[in-house]
Amino acid sequence: MSKLVLKNVAKRYGAFEAVSGFSLELAKGEFVSLLGPSGCGKTTTLRMIAGFMPPTEGTIEMDGRQISSPSGVVPPENRRMSMIFQSYAIWPNMTVGENVGFGLQVRKLARAEIDRRVDAILDVVQMRNLKGRYPSELSGGQQQRVALARAIVVEPEVLLLDEPLSNLDANLREEMRFEIRRLHDEFKITTVYVTHDQSEAMVTSDRIVVMNKGRIEQVDAPHVLYGRPRSRFVAGFIGRTNFLEGKRNGSDVRFDGFTAPSTAIEGANGTGELLYSLRPQAVGLTSQKPSGPGLSVAAEITDRAYLGEYWDYQARPLGGAKPIRVSTAPTSVFEVGSHVWLEIDPAAMVRVE
Repeated sequence: MSKLVLKNVAKRYGAFEAVSGFSLELAKGEFVSLLGPSGCGKTTTLRMIAGFMPPTEGTIEMDGRQISSPSGVVPPENRRMSMIFQSYAIWPNMTVGENVGFGLQVRKLARAEIDRRVDAILDVVQMRNLKGRYPSELSGGQQQRVALARAIVVEPEVLLLDEPLSNLDANLREEMRFEIRRLHDEFKITTVYVTHDQSEAMVTSDRIVVMNKGRIEQVDAPHVLYGRPRSRFVAGFIGRTNFLEGKRNGSDVRFDGFTAPSTAIEGANGTGELLYSLRPQAVGLTSQKPSGPGLSVAAEITDRAYLGEYWDYQARPLGGAKPIRVSTAPTSVFEVGSHVWLEIDPAAMVRVE
């Protein structure tokens, strides 16, 4: 039996449809991220899961029991869920220990049991030595750890996180992504995580739900989403990519500045316009014509940017109008204006709609 099931869930505000036809099943202990741009409906979906608002259509079930429908909603406090907000929502007049233990006090546990569980979870999040401090004496990352500890210590069935790292600086966000995943691996709590940051979703998730305009575009494991996007939106939202427009021309497909045998690329047996996604790191860049089995395309470097871990080149095929982005190792240096060869693996070209 699935832990959490959303069936054709929709939420409308007058004529505006914030979420439409959302269906998803989460296994027990699974970590699923709702990923998409602002306004795509991911937070609205999370709030319906939490019980803060009823769906306009559809149902939400937990352990086979219906907890939300247009006719009624089980209150948030009766759902065995914990939620972490973007603002952390920890009480400024309470110490770290008091914040973490508050939910246990509400549940009327014995003082000795509260102290034991608070100390244990503070050890897990590496905050035991700060138990007596107040939130104003903590960094943003430490406050986020307090919020995580407070949510986990009550042993929820489902953990909900609403863009919890958006207030942190870049380095701290990266650190906390791995911390959130580490805690999930330790406690195995079924988790729904909302973010607009694809790197956060890629690091933390078992599966990612990509949303656009209130609808699901694709649900898959991170590596599948990246390697096999089904739509132009998903390909462009998950990482960087080149969109190559082609058209069938006899036994070949003609692209901007080069051609490829139709038998070498997927989905080229139809007619009309074809669209492919090609990741920058899937393109080789050399000064000599490649001898390998891939497509060899003569090109000119039109622009470049050094980003420390790699070079980001713009290379325009000779005779073409649009450049192709190529990522290379930092030691692979080409000057703007130099003539180069692109080596394209046809198998790396993924057809999208």
